[in-house]
Amino acid sequence: MPIDAQQVDAPLTQTAVFLVVTVTDAPDAIATIRSVLADVSGLIKTVAFRDLGANLTCTVGVGAAVWTDLTGMPSPRELRPFLPVEGARHTAPATPGDLLFHIRSDRRDLCFEFERLLLSGLGDAVTVADETVGFRYFDVRDLLGFVDGTANPVGPALPESTLVGDEDPDVAGGSYVVVQKYLHPIAAWQSLTTEQQEAIIGRTKADNVELDDAATGQKSHKTLATIVDAEGVEHDILRDNMPFGSPGSDQFGTYFIGYCRNLWVIQQMLERMFIGDPPGLHDRLLDFSSAVTGSAFFVPSAEILDGLDDVPAAVPPAQPASSTPAGTTDGSLGLGALR
Repeated sequence: MPIDAQQVDAPLTQTAVFLVVTVTDAPDAIATIRSVLADVSGLIKTVAFRDLGANLTCTVGVGAAVWTDLTGMPSPRELRPFLPVEGARHTAPATPGDLLFHIRSDRRDLCFEFERLLLSGLGDAVTVADETVGFRYFDVRDLLGFVDGTANPVGPALPESTLVGDEDPDVAGGSYVVVQKYLHPIAAWQSLTTEQQEAIIGRTKADNVELDDAATGQKSHKTLATIVDAEGVEHDILRDNMPFGSPGSDQFGTYFIGYCRNLWVIQQMLERMFIGDPPGLHDRLLDFSSAVTGSAFFVPSAEILDGLDDVPAAVPPAQPASSTPAGTTDGSLGLGALR
């Protein structure tokens, strides 16, 4: 990973906060946000010193609507708002989001403290659109009982799959990121047999062994989420999904977060899941997993993020010169006759 990249590949942690905010029209909102983002690395050090082994990190993503205002740079070539995907039975909705903060640590209290100080610094410059606290569940399983993230790239394939390179040199070292919140009707899922669940996921439940693809007809989630281009090249993404929920509130879910070098990879993945491949044969996992949020961001390099304090303030456009004289020689204001 380039030395100036944010930690999109930070180690798996025991807890995380997925914080999505929108920018308000408060005076100096952009200036305030620039100042806070430029010091995110310093704030991490401030909080992390309490337990340097707890792996506190915060990855910052910036949405299309505010990218140029915040950075003073042209937009990354694939950056755009999240595109909703509408299938015959299920929809991946688009929801508001200008900034993403992916806060990770092995200690919940460090995530809490970092988020508290972060939002205090941002003040009225932002409004919280969604705040989700995730936790690691047993041996990296989701609440449906299956291991999550098995297909993540490793080794040299990791930066190759997640970090923008020379194809967009102004933002090299950055990454696209998509987040979605999914809710699960656990009782309905648990009413299925283990064999039915495995057929939907495409892996065995107990030992996470990959099952063969279906020769025809309905494809598994594993198959639909695998993207292969016209040249036969497979394109991976990095997931750091986490379960969230509250048994007392009967809420059970998975927070999907995917980092990628090319945003079109996740877009195609969602189209295959929600519309189907072939169309009409949607991912059966969606019958037990409903998307309720969806936002897309670009994670700038650490160099860009740290340098936001140096971005010159926007200069208001000059007012056009008035064609009406400021005054006349007879002492009037030159307003003309009233009509």
